[in-house]
Amino acid sequence: MESAASKETNPVLECIYARRSIRRYKSDMVPDSAIATVAEAGTYAPTGRGMQSPVIIAITNRETRDRLSQVNAEIFGRPNFDPFYGAPVILAVVADKARSTAVYDGSLVIGTMLLAAKSIGLGACWIHRARETFEMPEWQEFLKQQGLTGDYEGIGFLALGYADQDPKAAPRKEGYIRWVR
Repeated sequence: MESAASKETNPVLECIYARRSIRRYKSDMVPDSAIATVAEAGTYAPTGRGMQSPVIIAITNRETRDRLSQVNAEIFGRPNFDPFYGAPVILAVVADKARSTAVYDGSLVIGTMLLAAKSIGLGACWIHRARETFEMPEWQEFLKQQGLTGDYEGIGFLALGYADQDPKAAPRKEGYIRWVR
């Protein structure tokens, strides 16, 4: 079946088809304006009943980024590994646990930011273990320091930076799309 819009002539589809998870980054810091562009795009993701429950925390402080990496690696069971792959920026997404759509809303925010990063020439990768991280007292206190005093759940981390690799797309699996006519 032919697509209604060709991916070669539609910039949104081009971005979707070209986006890859980046697992190696240059050490160059991303300008605040580019970080803000990616984060702001995340605020336009759909949310349940339009409640906008997720919060995006942009982490550019190296000490905080490295501590977060260390904790994430310990949860992962690989203590001498950087689960952020050297990315200089981490966008943490948390959402209000009281919202029944919190995980879905936060997931859409991360997906939207992945595409926004690609669209402006940055690399990004969704990193898990945010839920476990933000359940820890140290990171509960961190959220309070950011002015988040409710009950927030970690949804995910977005490693962000300049890609130091050009991964190829994995072949699409058979049967990914099913039609009911």
